[in-house]
Amino acid sequence: MAFLDPFRISGSGLTAERLRLDLVANNLANIDTTRAPGGGPYQRRFPLFAQVLEARREGLAGMGVRVVAVVGDPSPFRTVYDPHHPDADAQGYVRYPNVNVADEVVDMVGAARAYEANATVLETAKEMNRQAIELGRA
Repeated sequence: MAFLDPFRISGSGLTAERLRLDLVANNLANIDTTRAPGGGPYQRRFPLFAQVLEARREGLAGMGVRVVAVVGDPSPFRTVYDPHHPDADAQGYVRYPNVNVADEVVDMVGAARAYEANATVLETAKEMNRQAIELGRA
């Protein structure tokens, strides 16, 4: 089953990075959300990844990545003085999400590049398997 390993590994990476991109998009879409369903401002979310290991004769082998959890960013919310805002507190401050556009862009670029790298590995593995089949026919 070793010939399927690159497909499984790259596939798990593609899935994980797609979720990461979805979370970035969601964070950016909620950058001004002062009332989230749980109460208070929207809290930035990000994925936690873990390596997937498989026991082999030689020891443990990496078999991809999985998303362990999607967690909220514990950093403080932005506060803006706007006493006319409906969500302003008694002092006139409004709490906005802890989403930073620059951080999200960096995350987005990293996720897109990781996605592209996994897609390239997938295509390379597919081509190598195709060539191996052609050699076997000869």
